[in-house]
Amino acid sequence: MIAPKEIEKSYKCDSQWPYGCLQKVKMNQTRIISITSGKGGVGKTNIVANLAYTIAQLGKRVLVLDADLGLANIDILLGLTPRYTLEHVIMGKKHLPEVIVSGPGGVDILPASSGVEELTNLNPNQREHIFSEFFLLNEDYDFLLIDTAAGISSNVICFNVAASEVINVIEPDPTSFTDAYALMKVLSVKYGVNHFKILLNSVNSEEEAKGIFEKIELVTNKFLNVTLEYLGFIFRDKKLKEAVRKQQLVVEIYPYARSSRCFFQLARVICKIPHESPHFNGFQRFIHGLFKREEL
Repeated sequence: MIAPKEIEKSYKCDSQWPYGCLQKVKMNQTRIISITSGKGGVGKTNIVANLAYTIAQLGKRVLVLDADLGLANIDILLGLTPRYTLEHVIMGKKHLPEVIVSGPGGVDILPASSGVEELTNLNPNQREHIFSEFFLLNEDYDFLLIDTAAGISSNVICFNVAASEVINVIEPDPTSFTDAYALMKVLSVKYGVNHFKILLNSVNSEEEAKGIFEKIELVTNKFLNVTLEYLGFIFRDKKLKEAVRKQQLVVEIYPYARSSRCFFQLARVICKIPHESPHFNGFQRFIHGLFKREEL
């Protein structure tokens, strides 16, 4: 593993590498970030995994929740074979801390199940059970990263509404653009979510990324009451695809690749938000909002 200090030297940044940019925080100050998309296949899970790793390299405790409950794949991406998943918790066979597995770089992973249709629509009793199980977590996390499913299903909406920050991943594709707008429209009009961070994935240049952001911002300013924040971009990169085939993270095996530099830059930008930010809305508040929201 290459130390963050060495990686820092491999690219230019506009401020000092933020060691200790966040102090150790308690569960009621955990930063809750959902990474979502209107369209599937935009590389969202890959972004979650690499971002979790890079944030952990800054000394932060990170928990990743695979929230694609019926088609989980983050464990496959990381080459992990978890013995237990959220399905076992919902069935009452295991407690939540027992299903968490360690991923690359010390990141904790809360795996979901794949091919279990029942998990895509939890009933109120199941949500209540999971709600109580989350309070068994006695670890302190600085970040909870949520890898949602794509689209506008009830579970996708539920996770995004409960999170304090929503990162909408968009690719330079007209359908990705349209579906991203549709997701933001539902979240804003029906559920009052009016601030979105936009991350452009698989772009060829910074100019292309900013151009796409300006187009979608123009449309949302005209038709939606939302605020968009340009978060950054991830370069299109053959090394990233190669890492996926190897079931490893590009930031771990190719830390100097174009995409890897983007991920470390993205982690640096995210960590610059000060401790006093309203984004630290609390782990327990998130869980309460998630599993008590029976109307979704």
